[in-house]
Amino acid sequence: MSKRLISVIVPTRDRPDTLRQALASIRALEADDVTFEILVGDNGSDPESRKVASDFGAIHIPVSEKGAAAARNAGLKAATGEFLAFLDDDDIWLPSHVRQHLAILDANPEIEAVLAQVIAVDNDLRELDEPWPVRAPTEPDALVKAMLGGYYPQIGATIVRASVRDAVGLFDLALLGDQDWDWQLRIARRRKVSYLKLPCVLFRQRLPGSYDALRLRRLGYARKVFLRHAVPEWRVWGSPRAMMSSYRDVIWQYYEYFVDAAVARAEAGEPGVMRAILGAMRVFPARAAFHLVAPKPLRKALFTSLLSHRPARPASL
Repeated sequence: MSKRLISVIVPTRDRPDTLRQALASIRALEADDVTFEILVGDNGSDPESRKVASDFGAIHIPVSEKGAAAARNAGLKAATGEFLAFLDDDDIWLPSHVRQHLAILDANPEIEAVLAQVIAVDNDLRELDEPWPVRAPTEPDALVKAMLGGYYPQIGATIVRASVRDAVGLFDLALLGDQDWDWQLRIARRRKVSYLKLPCVLFRQRLPGSYDALRLRRLGYARKVFLRHAVPEWRVWGSPRAMMSSYRDVIWQYYEYFVDAAVARAEAGEPGVMRAILGAMRVFPARAAFHLVAPKPLRKALFTSLLSHRPARPASL
């Protein structure tokens, strides 16, 4: 078999140290059967990123627009490989990646994309959990339903045929969050996707409770992407109530983030408890209001915070 060319698109912005790790993990998988065309879409300003790209024989593409979507699109437009793969600049490919994806694509010409598992890690690449997802549906309608109910395939573990670029288009520049979820949903809705139960990527996680503003900003994009794809696919649920249940599952992660942040900050005596509670109110107003009066963790966080800031009584004379 001749050597396969895979175009790997890596968006980056001013993180040359993790970019170096990412590119090294890609080159480590090259052998006689596979080679990589690495395309680094860079919308940052650190000149070190260009040097890192050069060190690994990658094509460095300056991008003036902000956001991962613009950086990925620059790579998509320049890609010449038979297949397209992705890796964020702070993640790592595992040695198990690529070849089993290609085996599925070779054996099933009708399949356009293969999704696989990731392992969540901290900034020092220490594993935080088991490979995720534990399982995913293989039946096309069930996969679409799962992706609209809380299963977000990590794009670094996805490989697609280059023809997908023409079939579904580029990433949506208007989505400053969840543009990868939107793009993969466009593919999944064509009913030509396969799931591979194999961990392929070390997926770095932010510290819990450390990105309130980003979480709120992405909330609106999550709602937009859900409605964009759920409404045309309403038949997969069978009822409006079931579709709304999936919507709740999508948005629940945002609510849970703020509840967990409020509880953790209250228990540690740290500031920002009220900010987290207000964040939960913005996600699910009625549910948050109920959880503030019922014996729930959110109410405990509120009272703990109020008590910790209560002025001390003056000492008796």
